[in-house]
Amino acid sequence: MKDFREKLSRVPELPGSYQMKNSDGMIIYVGKAKNLKRRLKSYFTRTVTGKTKMLVEDIADFEYIVTNTELESLILEITLIKKYNPKYNILLKDDKSYPYIELTEEKYPRLKVVRSINRKKRRGHLFGPYPNVTAARKTVNMLNRIYPLRKCEQLKKEVCLYYHIHECLGYCARKVDDAVIQEMKNEILAFLKGDSEKVLKKIREEMLEASENLNYEKAKELKEMLEDVEITLKKQKIDLNRNANFDLLTYQQKENYLAVVIFFIRDGLLFGRHQEIIKTLDNTADDLAEFLIHFYEKNSLLPKEILVPEIMDCALLEAYFGVKVHVPQKGVLKKLLLMAEENATMLLKEEMEKIEKDDERREQALKELCSLLHLKTVSRMESFDNSHLFGTFYVGAMVTFQDFQPLKDFYRKFKIDTACKDDLSAMREVLYRRYFRVMMEESRAPDLIVLDGGETQMHVCEEVLTSLHLNIPFIGLKKDSKHRTHALINQHYEEIPLNPKSDLFLYLAHLQEEVHRFAISYHRELKNKGSLASVLDLAPGIGPVRRKELLKKFGSLKRMKEASLEELKTVLGEEVAKKFQKYLEELK
Repeated sequence: MKDFREKLSRVPELPGSYQMKNSDGMIIYVGKAKNLKRRLKSYFTRTVTGKTKMLVEDIADFEYIVTNTELESLILEITLIKKYNPKYNILLKDDKSYPYIELTEEKYPRLKVVRSINRKKRRGHLFGPYPNVTAARKTVNMLNRIYPLRKCEQLKKEVCLYYHIHECLGYCARKVDDAVIQEMKNEILAFLKGDSEKVLKKIREEMLEASENLNYEKAKELKEMLEDVEITLKKQKIDLNRNANFDLLTYQQKENYLAVVIFFIRDGLLFGRHQEIIKTLDNTADDLAEFLIHFYEKNSLLPKEILVPEIMDCALLEAYFGVKVHVPQKGVLKKLLLMAEENATMLLKEEMEKIEKDDERREQALKELCSLLHLKTVSRMESFDNSHLFGTFYVGAMVTFQDFQPLKDFYRKFKIDTACKDDLSAMREVLYRRYFRVMMEESRAPDLIVLDGGETQMHVCEEVLTSLHLNIPFIGLKKDSKHRTHALINQHYEEIPLNPKSDLFLYLAHLQEEVHRFAISYHRELKNKGSLASVLDLAPGIGPVRRKELLKKFGSLKRMKEASLEELKTVLGEEVAKKFQKYLEELK
């Protein structure tokens, strides 16, 4: 164990956040404590195992920041974790956000599935989250079919197909009674809150009418819809005596692994669950709190209540979230907690063997990579690839992996200057922009840069890092005559053969495939928008809002090229207008 006795003796017995650093001065773990002295001392004066042992072995120094309250220390901890993303703090592996069903608060409302939720600005009635996006879409499609709500984003000048098939009341061209709209809204809201009687009645009536008109295909479709709704509602019902709206979190633990399960209860219905296995240090309560905070920032609107196990600090979480947080003690809620624990136990049992095996393989691959490159540690890796658009415009992509697992929140896309006419120029620009930003923002640099190419790309990388005075290790992955990776090239430009059957080879190959996939998907994303949108997407300083304003004002690329600087300035401002005009000139 490290000997920090002298430094520990000066640590106060006050609340605060502490930061563990490795020998390179990089923050590798951020924690909080009611009593900093007691918590920090515990790392170095007792026997530790598993992931905690790995952390302690990696610690070369620590710092701390004293706060007035434990809530302040929690907020500071979360802020520092966001900034530094330390390797020993937990990470949410699930990068997607859960969908909600929204009934918009407009004159002519729409019903739709949404993922991007602005918690500060409620646009309408939201229901969810729905862990199963298919179920959410089926529900919306069914309700949109039964109730002729508005379907279009913007009102059109004439009625469309939905009007002619009786799935819209023609709001764009006809006067619709407000009472009719309100009645539809009330019935939809009642259904989404669990009262299915009127919706089921409408489906039955439509089914009977189709059958009497000998439209058996439509009748069968409606019968299947009816069965889907009834089965779904039957599965979702929970025996609660009130209209409950809460999330319930629980966990099961084995060694350094936590199986976490969250149940979503809305208006007495179980909408679904989220479950995940995370690695933990021995601060289980802190890790669960950190997980919960990350989860609600990423995935979900806050419910009215959160139910948690006894190990967690309810008062602290209540102060942080601003909603009621408590431990279920008895009755139906206690039974629900036990059911969630049962789910966590099953998840742990099913996944542990696989996870432990995967972790072992990744750890061995990382050790092999460190040995080959003579590095102390490699955890965070960044890899780059370019793709050209229509044979002319280049786009760049970066993926980030930690311990050979993708961190999709840290993937980046790059619009590349049109002056770039080849792969090396594009790579030079992308690398410079990425690591200039790292240097200026003092954000975390990777432990290793992985280039999907040989010596030529490595020379470009070395040139960029030298110009920025950054010392980041980098390697190249060399392909044979059949375009298959067969060796890595270290920073000294020495070729090291890779065993194609080794775990290291497989993980590096996965990283290569992922960055290539990400670059190609960006390329296709722009291409699918059409040539004009693609050209605007690649223009410097032009984001979605400015692109929309340009199209609204000028309508075509030809008119944008013909526009004077003064005309462009009315939309873009002086600096961006100058860059955009130069960009358009280079397209000629």
